[in-house]
Amino acid sequence: MSHLHFDPEISGSIESGLFGIPTTADKSELWLLPVPWEATASYGGGAAAGPNTILNESTQLDFYIHGIENHYLKGFHWLEESSELHTLNKLTKPMAANVMDELSSKPINELSPEAIDSLKQVNKASERVNQVVYETAKQAHDQGKLFATVGGDHSCPLGAIQLLSEKYNGDFGILHIDAHFDLRDSYQGFKYSHASIIKNALDLPQPPKSLVQWGIRDYAQSEFELATEHPSIHFLLDSAYHEARSLGKTLALLCEEWIQYLPKNVYISFDIDGLMPHLCPNTGTPVPGGLEFNDALFLIRTLVKSGRRIIGFDLCEVSPDPNASGAQWDGNVGARILFQLCSWTLESQSNE
Repeated sequence: MSHLHFDPEISGSIESGLFGIPTTADKSELWLLPVPWEATASYGGGAAAGPNTILNESTQLDFYIHGIENHYLKGFHWLEESSELHTLNKLTKPMAANVMDELSSKPINELSPEAIDSLKQVNKASERVNQVVYETAKQAHDQGKLFATVGGDHSCPLGAIQLLSEKYNGDFGILHIDAHFDLRDSYQGFKYSHASIIKNALDLPQPPKSLVQWGIRDYAQSEFELATEHPSIHFLLDSAYHEARSLGKTLALLCEEWIQYLPKNVYISFDIDGLMPHLCPNTGTPVPGGLEFNDALFLIRTLVKSGRRIIGFDLCEVSPDPNASGAQWDGNVGARILFQLCSWTLESQSNE
């Protein structure tokens, strides 16, 4: 990047790129794909605008992280948003809303023909989202790049996880930060719902070796039972996390205890609602409780310092409400989480 003009002491412009830093795809080590998709969002909306909001707010950051290299100099390249996915989202959101509206008063087997058709079209569109993300992730990896997905709702990264499952033959784990298990077979009839992303990842032909889930505090009984019985799942309920902290257990000990379940290669799936709601007030499904900003970063730092390698990540559900007071805050926090994820991902590449 030395040939590109950039002064880290002043705010850049989004015209230059993510964080206001000029990059080119060929000379960048990490590619990030914005995915403007939220058709299956079941409560609040706005996640489709999340990537653009993060981009807009990203120029307000300072870039120095004490103790590690200035990895941004290696290139965090923001890919062009897919106009196809933007159009698909716009077309299918009303269809999904129609399905959800009918399901509020009748079971799924009594849906009207119109709603059944809408359901099929949304599921088909979701498959296309998965395909586009998969193909873009493959293009990145074929060129020796790391890849990350920026949603959009939490269904967005499945294609990237599928690509990694094939590349590593299932020899990787997932660190999942979220208020929800996301372990439903489907939700409201949508196979690729934001509430099904982790279940869909576990159902891949070459599933991850292990799954560690933190921040979980809003879930169905069926999800809890699956998480309890599944040999690959290790979860720390948010209530248990805060109880342990209140009783004097340090965050360092908790992190070490749960990171041990993860293999060498780790994918991070970060739903912003895993954080406390004051950090993401406009996210689509906010839940009281959660992790503080620095607690989440400590977990990620501890993961890297344990010798594990981050092979990819997603950041989803940053949902700005343009009509809400302080709507920029969601993008501001999201951008800071994203910068940390990018930086620690590159830092982890030296782990052998």
